[in-house]
Amino acid sequence: MEELKARFLKAYANIPLQMRGEVIAFLDKRLMKEDMRVPITWDVAYLEVQQNTALGEKILRELAGLELI
Repeated sequence: MEELKARFLKAYANIPLQMRGEVIAFLDKRLMKEDMRVPITWDVAYLEVQQNTALGEKILRELAGLELI
């Protein structure tokens, strides 16, 4: 997971500031028995990854799968 985090931080550092608010992925989330697709921006991903949350790990795996990192 540390390798994915390092790759993410390198990619994030190279993203122009004005693009960091753009959606980069959608994560599936079950809410009240309904499936939802939650948009994730670079900024949200950064916060979750820096805080070492479970969501941050899921985001890292998703971005690696999309070959964004």
